[in-house]
Amino acid sequence: MQSVIVCWQLYNITKDVLSLGMIGLTEVIPQVSIALFAGHYVDIWNRKKIIFNTTFLLLIGSALLFFYSIPSLHMHQMFGIAPIFVTIFITGLVRGILMPANTALLGQLVRREQLTAAATWSSTTWHIAAVTGPALGGLVYGFFGIIPAYALVFGFYLLCSILVLFIKNPGKVVQVAGAAEGIFIRIKEGISYVFDNKVLLSAFTLDMFAVLFGGAVAMLPVFASDVLKVGPEGLGFLRACPAIGAIMMSVILTFKPPVTRSGPQLLYSVFGFGVSIIVFALSTSFVLSAFCLFMSGVFDNVSVIVRASILQIFTSNEMKGRVAAVNSIFIGSSNELGAFESGVAARFMGLIPSVVFGGVMTLLIVSFAAWKSPALRTLALKKGI
Repeated sequence: MQSVIVCWQLYNITKDVLSLGMIGLTEVIPQVSIALFAGHYVDIWNRKKIIFNTTFLLLIGSALLFFYSIPSLHMHQMFGIAPIFVTIFITGLVRGILMPANTALLGQLVRREQLTAAATWSSTTWHIAAVTGPALGGLVYGFFGIIPAYALVFGFYLLCSILVLFIKNPGKVVQVAGAAEGIFIRIKEGISYVFDNKVLLSAFTLDMFAVLFGGAVAMLPVFASDVLKVGPEGLGFLRACPAIGAIMMSVILTFKPPVTRSGPQLLYSVFGFGVSIIVFALSTSFVLSAFCLFMSGVFDNVSVIVRASILQIFTSNEMKGRVAAVNSIFIGSSNELGAFESGVAARFMGLIPSVVFGGVMTLLIVSFAAWKSPALRTLALKKGI
């Protein structure tokens, strides 16, 4: 919800596609900067408490956006758009801590043989939120205004903070020898763990570059406003389409998890994602554009679940925080860097050519990964388990 509202608000103020890209850059810098340090502490501190505290900080960020947008306070006239970017910066900092903590806690709550199923359910619930969030954000903003929209965001963050308290406290991770080593030594261990595991490294790298070049979500406010001319309500629906496709695929994968031929399924899904982005860029029909985004969600969900399962299965529990932190730099940051890349490319190449270029680059990257990574081509998660 907050992402849709902020993007539409900022584009309404600036009418500049580069400002949408700057949202991603502002969020990714603190996220990448803190992620490795966060991974170290996630492996030695109580993960539930970390998640609660970071969620509470997101609650404060939503409150800042709410007060900034109250017309009677005239915050925009006094401070310009700076408070929006300050809040985005804080959000990025929090995400750099929250992402590895969430991933690590999942592995702590379920047995090893349940990890693929847990990753599937986790992806499904996340995508349900990703459907309702953009839809609610666009619809509430369009019909009721920005203040009720941000108030609803605040309410949901408050609910999240309360719900975290109901998670059974798993306590600290049982540490192995070496836990008392210095922070930089332990960070290096996490990085080396990923780079020494060819399956982990291939999966993380593939997703990083595919999302970096193939993401069109950052430019959706421009497509909704200038190409498809559907307003914030249409923007909310377009933002929801990938998640709708992902949820439908999640239901299928819940009953038929991708534990055989997992590597080929990952490669095919990323290729299909790239094709969907290219067709979306060339479409002038709202229905076709929505379908392309729907299919991008279908393909993306397969790769998300395979990658999440790879991380959980191929990583020991006492290393999950640090490995998840490396993963968040590879994957989480690529979303924001992808948004920045999309904004810069759209400014210099034009909107449609820039998105087509990103889709073509995704196809080239997945083809290169299939050629250079035999371990990924033959991966079967069932064997990994």
